[in-house]
Amino acid sequence: MARILIVDDSPTEMFRFKEILSKHGFDVLEANNGADGVTLAQAEQPDLILMDVVMPGVNGFQATRQITRAEKTRHIPVVIVSTKDQDIDRVWGKRQGATDYLIKPVDETQLIQVIQQNLNME
Repeated sequence: MARILIVDDSPTEMFRFKEILSKHGFDVLEANNGADGVTLAQAEQPDLILMDVVMPGVNGFQATRQITRAEKTRHIPVVIVSTKDQDIDRVWGKRQGATDYLIKPVDETQLIQVIQQNLNME
């Protein structure tokens, strides 16, 4: 089954995402900040990344840009999952290379649909 990297500094959100993804049969990798997310993406080559935006140090926009512009990781779809819900945030997220942008709290059905679309599993 597909491996998904979750990059989120909130233990609560991490737990919730892991619970949903495991239930749907996905293998889960975890990083609790943007810098670790970039490193893990390069080392583990996950099939998809769920990226929070507001994190200390390297934020989600910066991490997404690094992942989507690096030769080794540019093929990995990055879905931003954030509480930042302004249109400008969505536009900026897509400009950094994100394939999708979801607003927290995310509906489980919507999350799985977006993951499947990005993995071409429909």
